[in-house]
Amino acid sequence: MNKKILIVDDDPRNIFALKLTLKSRGYQIESCTMAQEAINILKKDNQFSAVLMDMMMPEMDGYEATRIIRSTPAISKVPVIAVTAQAMPEDRQKCIDAGANHYISKPIDVDQLINAIEKLP
Repeated sequence: MNKKILIVDDDPRNIFALKLTLKSRGYQIESCTMAQEAINILKKDNQFSAVLMDMMMPEMDGYEATRIIRSTPAISKVPVIAVTAQAMPEDRQKCIDAGANHYISKPIDVDQLINAIEKLP
C-alpha cells in the first residue's frame, strides 16, 4: 500500500501531528499551508490517494479550494476529505456540497481518519 496524502492546513502544528501519525501508518505525506498551493501541487501531480483539506483558512478557504479541484478536469477525481473544527450537521453538509468525499471534525480521531482514507475509491 503506497498511499500518498496531501495535507492542507494553515496551522503547521496540525500538519506536524497529522504527518507523524500518517507516516507511522505507512503513508507518504506532502503538505502545504495554503489552498492555492495545494491546487498547484495537485496540478503537477494528481496521483494522491486523498487530500486532507482544512476548511477554515485565510485567503482561500477549503470550500472554495474543493470547488476548484472539482471543476478542474485534470484533478477533479482526487478524493478530498474535509477537516474542520466546525462540527455542526450543516457544516458537514456544506463540505459535501462543496465536493468533499468525506468529512472529519477536529480534534481528529485518527482511527476515524484512517477508516475514511481506506474507504476512498
